[in-house]
Amino acid sequence: MAMLEVRVDGLALDMTTNSPVIILKPVNMEKVLPIWIGHSEAWAIAMELSGIGSKRPMTHDLLKIVIATLEAKVEKVEITELKEQTFYARVILHSDSKEFSIDARPSDSIALALKVGAPIYAAEELFNLKDQDQPPEMSNDPESLAERLKKINPEDFGKYSL
Repeated sequence: MAMLEVRVDGLALDMTTNSPVIILKPVNMEKVLPIWIGHSEAWAIAMELSGIGSKRPMTHDLLKIVIATLEAKVEKVEITELKEQTFYARVILHSDSKEFSIDARPSDSIALALKVGAPIYAAEELFNLKDQDQPPEMSNDPESLAERLKKINPEDFGKYSL
């Protein structure tokens, strides 16, 4: 499976579902991949993107500490597939000469990658989905997504701004 390196291009709130959306964009490519995530994961990602730390370790801080304590390293995270409107991901760890692939939610994987500075990859096929293969809110067409995000009232998204 061909993987593309991606970066977090933004975080928004979908007004139709009242769910946070993380926008992934491949390096040197104009397509986007929106992934609907939970509110607590959006908060953790927003804090990391803004460089704001918490007074006590959050879940992703704890995971980072545990991985380091076990003398392992997060090599990368991969968003691998979309099945029945659910995205799948894995965290790739290295410890000594062993590689471990751990099933995880994309939101947790992305938050951890941002926390440890690991690269994020997404399967190329996720950027080539036809609109009929996904629900309207999952469209990865940049123009459609941009139109939806333009309709968001900034006050509605305010609770995520840092």
